[in-house]
Amino acid sequence: MRQYLLFGLLIYLAAINIVAFFLYGIDKWKARHDKWRVTEARLLAVALLGGSLGAFLGMKVWHHKTQHAKFRYGLPLILCLHLAIAVATMYYFYY
Repeated sequence: MRQYLLFGLLIYLAAINIVAFFLYGIDKWKARHDKWRVTEARLLAVALLGGSLGAFLGMKVWHHKTQHAKFRYGLPLILCLHLAIAVATMYYFYY
């Protein structure tokens, strides 16, 4: 049972991180083309829901939101929190 739960969690994390990465790219494209933007709250919410790595990579690759303090400092903080949760989860599943 634990293996199925872990597999489902990994699929979810892969999907949410892909979504987060491309969401930052879409917002950057919209910013350049003067289109309706993705809200900062939504960008941060996707990161909080497990997409922190994808959001961080999207921020770096697309050079988007790099000057905003809540993204510059908040995303690495969220990523560290998620890494700590991942280590605790792996400990739970394997020990």
